[in-house]
Amino acid sequence: MKSVLMKYMTKYTSLNEEEQRRIIDELTIKEYKKGTILHRQGDVPKKCYFVLKGCIRQYAIDEMGKEVTSNFYTEEQAITIFNHDKLDKLSSYTYTCLEDSILVVGDLDTEEKMYNQYNQLEAMTRKMMEEIFGQVQDDFAAFIGSTPEERYKSLKMKRPHLINRVPQHQLASYLGMTPESLSRIKKRVHKEIN
Repeated sequence: MKSVLMKYMTKYTSLNEEEQRRIIDELTIKEYKKGTILHRQGDVPKKCYFVLKGCIRQYAIDEMGKEVTSNFYTEEQAITIFNHDKLDKLSSYTYTCLEDSILVVGDLDTEEKMYNQYNQLEAMTRKMMEEIFGQVQDDFAAFIGSTPEERYKSLKMKRPHLINRVPQHQLASYLGMTPESLSRIKKRVHKEIN
């Protein structure tokens, strides 16, 4: 698992191997069981995460009481909870483990201490966030401009592992359709391929 973290540090920093090992030794890596809620909608976030193994679902409960899935985080993805612009600092989302998971857990209260101790860490985090933000923008633009079938085909091409790892009703919510529509689209796409 530590090799995954070293890969990221090598990609985003010029820290030598010894410095990377010291940082990794200070990180908290935790195992979570399937069904564990990492953070609830309406709470003030205190942690951030990096997925080493597992699948985490991000969702919100809307005014009608319906769960709306907005993302799934899998191996080598960072989970950041942006709420700095909100006056009350409350999170708009719940994050829950869909599988047994192993996560790097960052404490937002001690983040500054780590940045001061390892100045390249802040630059690394910024670069990762810029990359994530750019991808989110691209994904959102593609989502808005596509049909439900195009969304499914895009998911099948970009993140095929989700199709069998995630409950279909949650996958349908993520794609902005009903489970019945997703089932019909999957059958149609399967026929096109065969």
